[in-house]
Amino acid sequence: MPHVVQTEALIAEGVLTPAQGQIIARRSRQVMVSLVINSVLCVGIIAAAIGFVFWLADALAVAITGGLFLAIGTVVLLKASDLYRMFGTAAALIGAGMLTFGGMVDLVDKLGERDGGLALIVLGILSILGTVFAFRRSPPHARFLSGSLTLMAASLHIAGVYIWGEAIELTGLPLAVIHGYVAALIFGFGLLVDVRLVTALAIVPFAQMLETGTFYWSGMYAFYSPESTLTILQMSLAMVVCIALAHMLTERVRRHTHLFGIMAFIVANLSFLVGSLWGDVVGLSIWGPGTSYWRAEGTYEEYTAARDAFEATALTISEHVYSIVWAVLLVLAAVWSAHTNRRGIFNAAMTFGAIHAYTQAFETFYDEPLAYVIGGLAAIPVAWGIWRLNDRFEAQTQTGGV
Repeated sequence: MPHVVQTEALIAEGVLTPAQGQIIARRSRQVMVSLVINSVLCVGIIAAAIGFVFWLADALAVAITGGLFLAIGTVVLLKASDLYRMFGTAAALIGAGMLTFGGMVDLVDKLGERDGGLALIVLGILSILGTVFAFRRSPPHARFLSGSLTLMAASLHIAGVYIWGEAIELTGLPLAVIHGYVAALIFGFGLLVDVRLVTALAIVPFAQMLETGTFYWSGMYAFYSPESTLTILQMSLAMVVCIALAHMLTERVRRHTHLFGIMAFIVANLSFLVGSLWGDVVGLSIWGPGTSYWRAEGTYEEYTAARDAFEATALTISEHVYSIVWAVLLVLAAVWSAHTNRRGIFNAAMTFGAIHAYTQAFETFYDEPLAYVIGGLAAIPVAWGIWRLNDRFEAQTQTGGV
């Protein structure tokens, strides 16, 4: 398990030798630099492949150019030394990406969204079978290339699923099932190629099972959660499953479930933020008339009447209840994650604690000085209690207790 340590302090205390401290620092730096290199390389490959497709805007030109990139990359990988292997990998992936993305666009354009989507689903499955076989048999130096090709094949299949679903106008439970399927698929491929960035992306379709997501409008990028309470329960269940399975999984798998749990924690906190501002009428967008008149049938007056009738019988949670419960849970999450050395949860809890305090200060209590007095005084015994619990925990740890 990774830990945060102050190597200089440990060296000064004699716990580590200077040579050991240098090894830890060097390996930490290598991990960070490797992450930067791979991120820049992936972004460059994706941008170049998609850019070439739209720039050329011709199926034959895209096929020829993509084939040339793929051929040149293959030659470099086979003939060049390790120093230039990155260029061969990049060229091969740009070519493969152009052929994949260009073929997808052309196929949908010629067959239509419904038939083209079905064709992409089948073609994606066949491509996945081939690329997964190649990935498992590829040597270590070719894992980045074969893993990227596997992800391209998965993207082809996922694009087909969504294009086909859009064409037949899937809504409600069938659409939620599609989102869940795609989330499981992305998580599985992230685990297969052992890239946690891919695993993290699985939270997007998982959250969209309840239509939670983001939207952009007129210079504003916003988080949207029509069912805050149900989304929090959904994300909490995901976190509980990730924590419960942690001791039964290998270290490699545990890294991915841990990251997915962190992403679920972040989405749950964003839903808490929405609830702390607006409250929540549970089930309004699922069983009720919806959260917006523009998505409802009938006149505005009919929609308002239906909404009022639903709210009269539905479970309604006020923004004040949300604010209090969220604050308490953030404190508990920060304490628990600090004791169990879960840095991701701890950092997220501290970040959302600051967001919560900032939001409530300007949204709810900006003209209530007594609220600051009560909150400030209440924080003192809470801090004292956490301090005493931590001392007790450390004492039990040193004596071998539980």
